[in-house]
Amino acid sequence: MFILQVLIVLLLVVAAGTALVLQARSDRFQAARDRSLAAAEAFAHSPGLVQTMRGPDPAAVLQPLAEATRRQGGVDFLVVMNRDGIRYTHPDPREIGRKFVGTIEPSLSGHVTVEDVKGPLGEELQVVVPVTDNGRVVGMVSSGLKVSSVSSAVDQQLPVVIGAGAAALALATGGTALVTRRLRRQTHGLGPAEMTQMYEHHDAVLHAVREGVVIVSGDGRLLLANDEARRLLDLPPDVEGRTVAELGLDPRMAELLVSRRVATDEVIPVGELLLAVNNRPTDRRGGPPGSVATLRDSTELRALAGRAEVARGRLRLLYDASVAIGTTLDVQRTAEELAEVASPRFADYVSVDLAEPVLRGEEPRAGVGSEAPELRRVALSGIRDDHPLYRAGEVHRFAAPTPQAKGFSSGRAVLVPDLQGSSGWRTQDTVRTQAIMDFGFHSLITVPLKARGVLMGIVNFWRSEGSSTFEEDDLSLAEELAARAAVSIDNARRFTREHAMAVTLQHSLLPRGLPEQDALDIAYRYLPAQAGVGGDWFDVIPLPGARVALVVGDVVGHGLHAAATMGRLRTAVQNFSTLDLPPDELLGHLDELVGRIDQEADAANEEATIAGATCLYAIYDPSTGICSLARAGHPLPALVRPDGSVEFPELPAGPPLGLGGLPFEAAELRLPEGSNLVLFTDGLIEDRRRDIDAGLRILHETLAQAGRDPQETCEAVLEALLPARQTDDIALLVARTRVLADDQTAEWELPSDPAVVAGARADITAQLSRWGLEEAAFTTELVISELITNAIRHASGPIRVRLLRDRALICEVSDTSSTSPHLRYAADEDEGGRGLFLVAQLAERWGTRYTPGGKVIWAEQPLS
Repeated sequence: MFILQVLIVLLLVVAAGTALVLQARSDRFQAARDRSLAAAEAFAHSPGLVQTMRGPDPAAVLQPLAEATRRQGGVDFLVVMNRDGIRYTHPDPREIGRKFVGTIEPSLSGHVTVEDVKGPLGEELQVVVPVTDNGRVVGMVSSGLKVSSVSSAVDQQLPVVIGAGAAALALATGGTALVTRRLRRQTHGLGPAEMTQMYEHHDAVLHAVREGVVIVSGDGRLLLANDEARRLLDLPPDVEGRTVAELGLDPRMAELLVSRRVATDEVIPVGELLLAVNNRPTDRRGGPPGSVATLRDSTELRALAGRAEVARGRLRLLYDASVAIGTTLDVQRTAEELAEVASPRFADYVSVDLAEPVLRGEEPRAGVGSEAPELRRVALSGIRDDHPLYRAGEVHRFAAPTPQAKGFSSGRAVLVPDLQGSSGWRTQDTVRTQAIMDFGFHSLITVPLKARGVLMGIVNFWRSEGSSTFEEDDLSLAEELAARAAVSIDNARRFTREHAMAVTLQHSLLPRGLPEQDALDIAYRYLPAQAGVGGDWFDVIPLPGARVALVVGDVVGHGLHAAATMGRLRTAVQNFSTLDLPPDELLGHLDELVGRIDQEADAANEEATIAGATCLYAIYDPSTGICSLARAGHPLPALVRPDGSVEFPELPAGPPLGLGGLPFEAAELRLPEGSNLVLFTDGLIEDRRRDIDAGLRILHETLAQAGRDPQETCEAVLEALLPARQTDDIALLVARTRVLADDQTAEWELPSDPAVVAGARADITAQLSRWGLEEAAFTTELVISELITNAIRHASGPIRVRLLRDRALICEVSDTSSTSPHLRYAADEDEGGRGLFLVAQLAERWGTRYTPGGKVIWAEQPLS
């Protein structure tokens, strides 16, 4: 120890001296570099240096200046040279005109060079600085020092360090000697009484502890065993001095005691006990060869730890079940989640059987007596697929003696720990039950799925060969799993019922077919949301004059309230359209209606008030090819021209319905024949994983193809944009335009003169003859005569007459008056008032629509 202490102190002193020497050398080189660089740069940038170097005798002028600068800067040399390295100055005049010793190539490129060379003055550290003139190197200045001439502060400190190290060495040597002397006196100076007392205390502690202590010598003999070790290992009284092999110990215990290997809490069974053994060799710190082992009885601790681990496993399973079960509002998926979370962590196989009404969202009827209702297996999970259990999708009915039927009728869980010894469950299907026994199933727990007092089905937990038997403790865990799943299944069932009701209501309020008309070829798709129906709707409404109105709307919200409100708005649009209102006026009336609905809901303190709705209303006229559109907060429609080009025409953006206070504007588009007008709701283009801009881009790319009919367009759009899980309703309406041919329309402009009526009748009769409609000539003459006579009598300005041959024969008379005629019963003494009554009797339909310049009175006659 004394020599080691001296060596450590000596090593520290040598290391400190070496570090100081290296630091001194580094400091000298750094100081020499800095001083040389400063002198060279100062002289290289001095005024007039470039002109002097270009003079006739630069050496004569620069030599005294360089020497003065060298002495003033404290450097050993200052050399000025040209680009070839020929010296102009040097402390030794004999070196002037000779080649400079060193590297000058980097300086010719404008860089500063620092290097350590063997020069005329010895080992020198020199720098080379370029002399430039307008960016061009015309020469160089080199300055340097002999490294030996630079001193460092460390040189003065080195003697002090060496002295301090010597003093420390002497002090450590003396201290070590004193400590060694004192330790010897304390150990060898102990008397017999003190040593005896120390031994007695050691012996008392050794035999009083609750851990066994065993000391074994290097040759395998037992040197010491305390009372606890004797009890745990069942040792005889005279064991000290005997070899471990003679004691009859368990082979694993004997091997560990004589192996001298390190062991920490190694559990070894000894009889009915489980001993935790710690073993350490005794010669690791210079002691005698051998080992010492401590023994602790961990039998009870292991049992407690096992039960605690089982409890922790069950808690983890319940926690995982609470997270994994009920992630969706789908009955079948919830049942599958129960089966997946419980197998194989709790049971080898888990099957879930539900009553058929539950899958439809209904409450199952109570069973009669002990008979279970007909059940469908909706989920099955297990460790193997070749089992004989009922497969998912199979329908079955459990017989009365079976545990499943008993559990279902009583509403309580049933434990069958030994299937082999139970006969009741065999009555279900003898062939299948025998196959179940042959497969290795030996234990069963069946738990009814019950929530809010409603029995919905049962869940069966099976254990097969290789797994332990179900016990009473497992029954509570199975009941807890089933209870949590039953609540989720019941929630999913109720949601399924409400969803089915909302879907039914929604479909009852939507169009059940497309009306007959010849202005547009139309295809549509309507897809309700999977999670909850919304308030999207569409409509196709034939209008007078062979025109057709297209409507797409979306009520904010989901559920029955949104579906019912959608029905009210769709009915309102149809009623407003019978007034033949322009799109902007119709949206204005619809906005007022939504506002009133909101006010009614607020007055009734209903929580589910309408936040608003969006709508797009378009009227297409096939006689002109013009489409008039207006929108209330709805996405823009897409227009696909016959050549396949796609655009989203800019329409005035009206506010959503229900906000009120702002007017709506309409825009007119001239659509070429064969164009596709695509109307849709935001559920098509917007999704949780995709914003509206991305959806519009995909829609644009999908529609950009010529030659598709509306049905093909619908299929392509849904294939490209339909999300994997639809969270909002989707309404899609595709209309291909048609235009009436020239020979389907006839027009006349008449002056406001009663004399023209006869000529108009003749022209109309001729036109009907050209169309092959001679049978309709008499009725048409009467209708046109009455309408023209009314226009002449009650209006001013020119009168226009138009005949349209479409699915019906349409007669239109327009004038400049905004006064609307009314149908009435004329008295016997009245001279007039019977014209419109006659028109109403002869025509299938008639009416009035207003235009910016007046009104149009129309009448339709069927052609077949």
